[in-house]
Amino acid sequence: MEILAHILTALVAIEHFYILYLEMFAIEGKQAKRIFGLTDEFIAQKKVKVMFANQGLYNGFLAAGILFGYVINQMSVIYFFLVCVITAAIFGAITANKGIFVKQGLPAVLALVLQIVI
Repeated sequence: MEILAHILTALVAIEHFYILYLEMFAIEGKQAKRIFGLTDEFIAQKKVKVMFANQGLYNGFLAAGILFGYVINQMSVIYFFLVCVITAAIFGAITANKGIFVKQGLPAVLALVLQIVI
């Protein structure tokens, strides 16, 4: 069970590093457009690219925070950043797309529950 908790937590961090990559460096690519439901016209706007890059950086902070918790061996740090991921997913589900909670929040909820149970 402990290994599963750590694997799931690592996957949450990896997912957020991937989101960072998409939003900061590959927002004009086919995959980012498909995942985020973007049109060429929308993404061509400089403001939009800047907003996505900013959001990508925040996703990177979430991932880095989880990994930092492992580096300093502090579960409370990992819990904090998993709760931040869950909070961001809830907000995203309310304001943008309900699928955000399933794709980002649910793995973080499962990781947090498993981390607390072990």
